[in-house]
Amino acid sequence: MTVERFDHYMNRCLYGGSGFYVSGAGVAGRRTGDFITSPEVGPLFGAVLARWIDDQWRSLGSPGSFVVIDAGTGPGTLLRSLERAGPACSAAWDLIGVDPANGTELPECLDGAVVIANELLDNLVVRILERKPSGWYEAWVEGASEVLLPLGSTDAARLPDAVAALAVGARVPWFDAAARWVDDVLQRGAAAVLAIDYGAATTAELVERGGWLRTYRQHQRGSDPYVAPGSVDITFDVAFDQLPHRPFLMRQADFLAKHGIGELVDDGRRHWSANAARPDLEAMLMRSRVAEGQALTDPSGLGSWIVAAWGTHESEE
Repeated sequence: MTVERFDHYMNRCLYGGSGFYVSGAGVAGRRTGDFITSPEVGPLFGAVLARWIDDQWRSLGSPGSFVVIDAGTGPGTLLRSLERAGPACSAAWDLIGVDPANGTELPECLDGAVVIANELLDNLVVRILERKPSGWYEAWVEGASEVLLPLGSTDAARLPDAVAALAVGARVPWFDAAARWVDDVLQRGAAAVLAIDYGAATTAELVERGGWLRTYRQHQRGSDPYVAPGSVDITFDVAFDQLPHRPFLMRQADFLAKHGIGELVDDGRRHWSANAARPDLEAMLMRSRVAEGQALTDPSGLGSWIVAAWGTHESEE
């Protein structure tokens, strides 16, 4: 029986020919999907992000040509919300969606681009390590079981400090692919990168609380990635201190508040109050902002997601 390193197994299960995303089995969505992300809550999330994008555009001098990329776009829900929001920069932007599931890739040149990765990093392949008295071991897959094999000396030498500092007995996800993705995007010249995901600020915190591996199928959460490979999502809480170039971190609830979610919800209330007697589609959408705002900022749910920002002025404001 062949043995396969876990990250290779994960890649095959998610992005192989019959993988969870490539086959169309896996999709985000409130009713028929397997999981829900912030854009699927409703258009309010995109409306707030549109304000943030406008801020980035203005900080770049309001260029006449401006690239905005939704990385890991999935069914395109966020793109549609951004288009509907119609920020000031929309007359200049080239709005692009890319996704590893459908084989689309980032443009080679990202000079001046803004890149948004909402719940992308958790689905980039992960390596699983365990520290024993004799050194680091790595998870490999044999059939439907996990085996631990010694980590090669080359890989052991390049472990991020946050992982290398862990004590004997620690079991930890190594976000090697996510770190390389962030570095690549910045090296290609992106002006600003925004990554939003569930996880923890530090690897030590992630290890201490455990439960960092998740699977999803039809909104049911599991923890065994070896059950029905290819038919379930495999995902991980992200340890943000493993990502390069020291991003500025804040909770999603705080980020959305900073960029005007309260004002947009209040606008929705006023619009609904003025049109409740004869509501049209716009009035119904504005009414939904109250419930959307609560869901997006829920401190026990989406509001606790972490927003990581590179190349922005978040930490200076």
